[in-house]
Amino acid sequence: MALDISSSVQALPRSHGAAQLSRAEGRLRRLHQQGCLKILMPRNRCEAVVVNTAGGITGGDRLALGIHAGRGESLTVTTQAAERVYRSAGGAGQVSNLLTLDEGARIDWLPQETILFEGSALERRLTVEMAPGATLLAAESVVFGRAAHGETLRRFHLRDHWRIRRGDRLIHAEAMRLDGMPTGPATLAGVRAAATMILAAPGAEHGLDAARAAIPQGAEAGVSALPGLLVARFLAPSAQALRAALVPLIAHFRAGPPPRVWQL
Repeated sequence: MALDISSSVQALPRSHGAAQLSRAEGRLRRLHQQGCLKILMPRNRCEAVVVNTAGGITGGDRLALGIHAGRGESLTVTTQAAERVYRSAGGAGQVSNLLTLDEGARIDWLPQETILFEGSALERRLTVEMAPGATLLAAESVVFGRAAHGETLRRFHLRDHWRIRRGDRLIHAEAMRLDGMPTGPATLAGVRAAATMILAAPGAEHGLDAARAAIPQGAEAGVSALPGLLVARFLAPSAQALRAALVPLIAHFRAGPPPRVWQL
């Protein structure tokens, strides 16, 4: 059953947050924070942890994040914890993320899982503008309901858009739309969690065999390649199984483990 998200939410309190971070010439050049969205750098200035102090997202919330890596800079961006998307009383939560990479820069975009609750509504967009010689490693995971609570999602609303441009050229575009859990055998029927990982970098396609070898045996996953692009998809019966399949591939392309907050 599709979720009706057309109701007005103006009379209810809603969370709004915006944050921007820019690193260039070996130092932090800009850090702006507003509302419920914060950026912490607990270990060093090359790893940023995004915090939503509202404790989750519900209908009518608005979050916008901008990350910039200057020439030759390297940044890892993650989240303090899994993001929870709660039941909506009307409208969808809106999340917009913009990543900008100058020549020779690298961003590892590795937020922890997004957990959808029954009756939740989320519309999310990831936009990447990267120079020809930049490198992006991006992974997004979605968990459909809370297994520990025996929750099986039936009514929810999800829109997820990715747009990645290298120079003036669009190199990757995708859009997912779900209104309730699919039931067909060729879709997400029976799946509790799903993830997408993308490596966009010069020569990324040459890592196809190594990427396939890094995925644990038995994991439901696949990797495809185009010039300068690797795309991996994962399906799993639980959030734990999804992470177990995803982490080795992330570690392979990072030449090291995921961000430390993933282990907390």
